[in-house]
Amino acid sequence: MLALVLLPGGCKFVGVDYEQPEVALPDQWQQKVEEGSFGGRSDLDEWWKLFGDPVLDDLLTRAVAANRGLAAAQERLLQGRFALRSDRSGLLPGLDGASGYRRERTSENIGRPPVLGGGQTQDYYSLGVDASWELDLLGGVRRGIEASEAEMEASEERYRDTLVLLLSDVAASYIDLRMIEERIRLMRNNVSIQKESLQIARDRFESGLTAKLDVTQAEANLAYTRALLPQLRQERVAAINRLAVLTGGYASGLKPVVGGNHPVPTPRESVAVGLPVELIRARPDVRAAERELAARTARIGVAEADLYPRFSLSGTFELLANSGGDVFDLDSADYGFGPALRWNLFNGGRVRSQIAIEESRTREALLDYENTVLRAVEEVEVSMGAIANESRRLASLKAGTEASRETVSLVKENYARGLVDFQNVLDAERTLTQLEDEQALSKGRVARSHVALFKALGAGRPPAQPDESGQG
Repeated sequence: MLALVLLPGGCKFVGVDYEQPEVALPDQWQQKVEEGSFGGRSDLDEWWKLFGDPVLDDLLTRAVAANRGLAAAQERLLQGRFALRSDRSGLLPGLDGASGYRRERTSENIGRPPVLGGGQTQDYYSLGVDASWELDLLGGVRRGIEASEAEMEASEERYRDTLVLLLSDVAASYIDLRMIEERIRLMRNNVSIQKESLQIARDRFESGLTAKLDVTQAEANLAYTRALLPQLRQERVAAINRLAVLTGGYASGLKPVVGGNHPVPTPRESVAVGLPVELIRARPDVRAAERELAARTARIGVAEADLYPRFSLSGTFELLANSGGDVFDLDSADYGFGPALRWNLFNGGRVRSQIAIEESRTREALLDYENTVLRAVEEVEVSMGAIANESRRLASLKAGTEASRETVSLVKENYARGLVDFQNVLDAERTLTQLEDEQALSKGRVARSHVALFKALGAGRPPAQPDESGQG
């Protein structure tokens, strides 16, 4: 028995050895942004550098350093490492020290006639150790350690998944902020344009060249456009506060960082995403799901170990004496040791039911893993499709906006000359306002779709991992 325990690596007779499952994946992506854009996988550890925006770089640095959710994920990672250390201690013997003093007095009123020597007082001094060692002959403890190792590795992947989500959330919120600010600038510009139209309508009305209807229509159009500005300003307040939470601070401290006139950030180059099979190696949530499957598989062996006997070695050594001065005398030695066997012979099917539960949990974990892979492929495909389609839409909006600006200029000039009625001016200005706003929104959607693609690829380099001492 001792030889089996001391074998290198030990033996694991209970349970089944884990093998990573094969998952069917498509050979190529169905969506393409540009021909040849996604032939190979580029280095996306710092994907945000593709946007070339120093403010975004600063915000991401702040978020990694101060985000509470990421810090909580670090603590969960440390908990997993300490849990593994605790489980590994199950292979080692346990040793307890004990010491004590006790005074006893025998009763004088026990028995008929009274017991001889009743009423005497006796002192007892003790000092010793108790040792026990469960021999993991069938590998149940080792299966538990195997499960804890996989769970700790899953915690590492969940920590990195939290980081990936944080990076994408900060970038998406920053893009939203810049998109809102661009919409505000464009809306203010349209207010100025509509003020000019109102003044032209008033001048023509005062000159008796047109009816007051033109003036009231111009005032209504201007009022509607102005009413959109407070709504956009509130959206900007929400975006700044969202960024403040993500970066672990308050909006008052973030306003100087995000201030200034900045455009909506867009990637400066194409992105190579590699092949679908690389998602399994790149996405932390996929790797976490695979590690959780490995842990569940090992738990089957832990449950099976309860079907068989458990062997242990135990012993005690004490120094016992009636006088404190005799405790360390060799004649005070009192000891005992020997092997023991414990076997649960009947439990009403509890153990086999627990095994069945663990087997079912393993099948559930396999389904979760396969589903995570499916979702990963879906997210990449949807993100690439969004980039392609929204980019085409943005190109059309740009062309429409340029044409609409020229239309506004021409129709206002013609109205001032009395060649067209004011309805043409209203229609042209409303179209321009709508197209410019849609163009700003589309810019944000294209940038957001790139961020979504980076998140779907599991991109983003994690900071230094915390060490096991809890000081990292």
